[in-house]
Amino acid sequence: MLELQNVLYVVTPYSVLRLDHDAVRVEVEGNLRSRFPLNNLAGIVAVGRVTVTSSLLARCAEDGRSVVWLDYRGRFLARVEGRARGNVLLRRAQHLALSDVDRTCRIARQVVAGKLQNARHVMLRGARETPDAAESALLAEQGDRLAEAIVRLETVTDLETVRGVEGDAARGYFAAFTSLVRVDRDVFALDGRSRRPPRDRMNSLLSFLYALVRSECTSALEGVGLDPQVGYLHSLRPGRPALALDLMEELRPVLADRLALTLVNRRQIKPDDFEELPGGAVYLTDEGRRTVLAAYQRRKEEVVRHRVLRRSLPVGLLPHVQARLLARHLRGDLPDYPPYVGR
Repeated sequence: MLELQNVLYVVTPYSVLRLDHDAVRVEVEGNLRSRFPLNNLAGIVAVGRVTVTSSLLARCAEDGRSVVWLDYRGRFLARVEGRARGNVLLRRAQHLALSDVDRTCRIARQVVAGKLQNARHVMLRGARETPDAAESALLAEQGDRLAEAIVRLETVTDLETVRGVEGDAARGYFAAFTSLVRVDRDVFALDGRSRRPPRDRMNSLLSFLYALVRSECTSALEGVGLDPQVGYLHSLRPGRPALALDLMEELRPVLADRLALTLVNRRQIKPDDFEELPGGAVYLTDEGRRTVLAAYQRRKEEVVRHRVLRRSLPVGLLPHVQARLLARHLRGDLPDYPPYVGR
């Protein structure tokens, strides 16, 4: 039985995290700020200038609890894990699947199909909710294009074409994304997707959320014994968690895109929660990051219906469930990998 545990996000600059018996002690300038029992924590994410003592790192590694560092912009820096877990035969099956061109293509195709389905739901939901008829029509049209891309995927038999379909669909999706923004559009418009660095507020918000989803997916894959570095849709590159990037593709619209739009449209995140640095890079402020992290944790506690499992579960468990389904496919228990498709 899977259990949704909390992730401790620490964003206060110069915080020090120490092991205090069976708890994490958070100090700022030598003063106790908070104390969290370790048995309630699935992981720790340190954002910016945060120190984690060696004794706490050793305990987390022993328990199988990940510790992740992000810079203050939300970019991944490092991750500490204990001993590799999982059956060596599963990792061998994972590597053998990568050597099989047809199987690699099938897995990648399923991942992209799930992503496009979930992206389409975002577009169609926006089309229903917007009061502007012209923008409703634009979003519905983009939803139709995503549906056409999903149908086109069914006959694709090579990996590069799968990547091409995904790339074309993603460009159309982000081109229509601004029509989903209903307030403060002059400052939250998405002017194309920019990553390193993000050039506007919406790109900054999305990039920060994507970093959180990537960390969740990496933990989920390691939890079932898969190697996050060996993926199928994303090409292999030293230091790149290709399989974690694969897994997060289908989950980005669900865990990140919809949350970003909710935060903006409900004015829970405001224009002054961002700062522009020399050179045009835009990043969340400390207060902005706190707001996003709190909302992200609440989103993970929401309950959704999983079509494959035919049961309801918290959103935060989706990466773990999908990692297990991928492991079952690689072992040969499932004929194809079933991506998560929401509503």
